[in-house]
Amino acid sequence: MPNANLKSYLHLHLLVFIAGFTAILGELISISAVPLVWFRMVFASVLMLIYIKVAKISLKIQLKSIFKLALAGVIIALHWITFFGAIDEANISIALAMFSTGAFFASFIEPIIYKRRIIWYEIVFGLIVVLGVFIITQSEIKYITGIVLGISSAFFSSLFAVLNGSFLKKHSATVISFYEFLSGIVFISLYILIFKDGFSTQFFSLSKPDFIYLFILASVCTTYAFIASVYIMKDISPFTVVLTYNLEPVYGIVLAVILFPEKEKMTSNFYIGAAIILAVVLLNASLKYRRKRKRKLS
Repeated sequence: MPNANLKSYLHLHLLVFIAGFTAILGELISISAVPLVWFRMVFASVLMLIYIKVAKISLKIQLKSIFKLALAGVIIALHWITFFGAIDEANISIALAMFSTGAFFASFIEPIIYKRRIIWYEIVFGLIVVLGVFIITQSEIKYITGIVLGISSAFFSSLFAVLNGSFLKKHSATVISFYEFLSGIVFISLYILIFKDGFSTQFFSLSKPDFIYLFILASVCTTYAFIASVYIMKDISPFTVVLTYNLEPVYGIVLAVILFPEKEKMTSNFYIGAAIILAVVLLNASLKYRRKRKRKLS
């Protein structure tokens, strides 16, 4: 089945490209991060529900599981809010470079959640990632708020990914994401009602371009990408999928430089720091793959 495999690999790279394009949409959409994520989750939930009904997927799960998924939904909402907030406060390049630090956070979160030992080289890689961030911060101190938001986004993303890994053992990816989106909507809605001015008519008065971009973000970059990635794992190993998704910042930054050359013009130090972070992420993934292969052979 080499042709089927090749088709899946090409599909995977399309999904990674789509993931990188998410940041581009964040730049194009004029509304701020909180309403942006609210609309994204509402649109994605509706589309996901349509898919669930067509595919006749059961949504019945235990109440205990719903509470756990609700927590994960809040975390993914915070990840998206801080990510798009980083784009608003800085630019796409900063947001994606900081997002790459997620592997550093995962190296500490995984041992806590799965109760395993911390691997020594992950500590070394973590320190090198900190160096990369330091180099970027030195030359781009004007974007410090965006940098902090980007790093926060990476932390929430890593925490979400580790938690989701344990949920997938009990429930389907579609059911998990549907409940997570719903809880994310409830969380953001409560935040808007308590700390903001509530849901005014102005909140819902989206411009035509914003509506189109939000629909693309919710349909192509969220619902389609999530469901498609699950099917791809039937032909490609989860590790290969995760490793390939590490190219998301590369695709995103290249796209940003092409589409927004003035806003995305960065210093040489930024690219040095970003290259260090990305190299460490890919090397870490490669070493983990070798460790897994050795365990299987032994």
